[in-house]
Amino acid sequence: MTTLDQTPPKGCIGVISDTHGLLRPEALAALEGVDRILHAGDIGDPDHLEVLGRIAPVTAIRGNIDRGSWADALPEAVSLMIGGLQIHMIHDRKTLQADPKAEGWDVVISGHSHKPGIEDTDATLWLNPGAAGPRRFRLPITLAYLWKEDGKPRAVIRNLLE
Repeated sequence: MTTLDQTPPKGCIGVISDTHGLLRPEALAALEGVDRILHAGDIGDPDHLEVLGRIAPVTAIRGNIDRGSWADALPEAVSLMIGGLQIHMIHDRKTLQADPKAEGWDVVISGHSHKPGIEDTDATLWLNPGAAGPRRFRLPITLAYLWKEDGKPRAVIRNLLE
């Protein structure tokens, strides 16, 4: 897994998950300059989507802790094309019932586990940005950047705290 402790690559997508009602200033600073923001669920506070929307357009999905009418308005999963990448986002990777290759997805984004990870298979890049909210266990506080380079999806994990 590649990590980055500096500014995002130009024209990239910021990917965040598992904020659980805590939108850290470090996360906001790390997202400055991205073209889009994807939130992979467990938002915890609907106002946080508005705050993120001041940085860049946001697409968010509902996580298992997201409850209420605001959360009911969010999809459980979404597929979208951004920057030439076909992206599918689902909160818990274990609940994915489709074949990403058959669906034509370049990238599958998930959260839920709080464990940041990048797995690049022949057909699909699997990206978990980790958790940007309250620390769980001894896991790092992270988010990710995603972009297309040389016709392929690329991603890097950004550590938010030392």
